[in-house]
Amino acid sequence: MILNSDSEEIRSLLLKNFSEIAERNLQEEIVQVGRLMSFRAGEVIMEIGSYVRMMPLVVKGSMKVVREDPDGREIFLYYLQAGEACSMSFTCCMMNKKSEIRTVAEDDTELIAIPVRYMDEWMSKYQSWKNFVMRTYDLRMYELVRTIDDIAFKKMDERLLQYLEKKAEATQSNVISVTHQDIAYDLHASREAISRLLKQLEKEGIVKLGRNKIELA
Repeated sequence: MILNSDSEEIRSLLLKNFSEIAERNLQEEIVQVGRLMSFRAGEVIMEIGSYVRMMPLVVKGSMKVVREDPDGREIFLYYLQAGEACSMSFTCCMMNKKSEIRTVAEDDTELIAIPVRYMDEWMSKYQSWKNFVMRTYDLRMYELVRTIDDIAFKKMDERLLQYLEKKAEATQSNVISVTHQDIAYDLHASREAISRLLKQLEKEGIVKLGRNKIELA
């Protein structure tokens, strides 16, 4: 949903969350062409197979980024929080590619949406934008490598606990609203295996289980 917002609100959110975008002219361009958008928790922001028409700068809340295997099973990649952007969106924007990821609002989320036609232009026009894009690529590449390492080398109980910790960090709450099935989808595991491991974590005093909720100790 596009919010009714004025230039000063967008400028304030931009300066608060993206201080590294330092050039004044660039800031003013973002204020002029950007649109403030709002998504409720659980709402799909970008779908697999769709063309990317805008590049999101997250200013409130968090987004979950997932991919699908050929059988349609999801696997969790990483979270995007306020002050971050998605490198895969950059690629799709500048190459006019269909999205290979799905982004979902993890909680109520707001973002500044930048029309795609400005992405490439700003890379050569503004050094701080180029630095921001490259830093975003570097950070997301690290996240992807770590995800691959986790799948290859970590046991499922370690991956599960790390997943819960990341989710708590993204939502800034130790009480996580999620079902065992949702976790199983994200971790590419069976619901039975996830339920068994969660009960073991509860016995160890690491989590407290509730109805569709998990509290980290």
